[in-house]
Amino acid sequence: MKHLLLTAALLAGLTLSARAQTPATRNATAMHDREAFQKGAFQGATADQAQYHVIYQLDSDDPKLIQQTLRNIGNALEDSRLKGKLTVELIAFGGGTTLYRKDQPYEAQLTALKQKGVILAQCLNTLKERKMSKDELLPLISYVPSGNGELIIRQAQGWSLVHP
Repeated sequence: MKHLLLTAALLAGLTLSARAQTPATRNATAMHDREAFQKGAFQGATADQAQYHVIYQLDSDDPKLIQQTLRNIGNALEDSRLKGKLTVELIAFGGGTTLYRKDQPYEAQLTALKQKGVILAQCLNTLKERKMSKDELLPLISYVPSGNGELIIRQAQGWSLVHP
């Protein structure tokens, strides 16, 4: 029966996650964290999965929010628990497109993030709606058909969403 279900899942285009925890593993981790907290030794969640995936959503042109988003990504990349285990994407749409404009002061920060493996993605719907050209944006970014579509797909794939 298991073989039949696996075959059906694969034929349906579903993927099985090697990082999925069993209820027993989740309970053991939760108990360990609770015990550490009670002893005053809790130092954050244990990163017990082989890989983590996160997509950051930026849909605002507020310079403070843009800087906060870039800082949040940098902090996640520097978290010792996640070193070598983290895949990050930054999707910009709506007002967030400001981040990728050539006339804005973010190129150096974006270049540094890209060098660390961060996927920098821009929504094409926003460009169309705002009558903008790719020539107005930094050449180091990638494009997706829809920012919302990207969020939907990534979350269905098990990615965490951060919307500062």
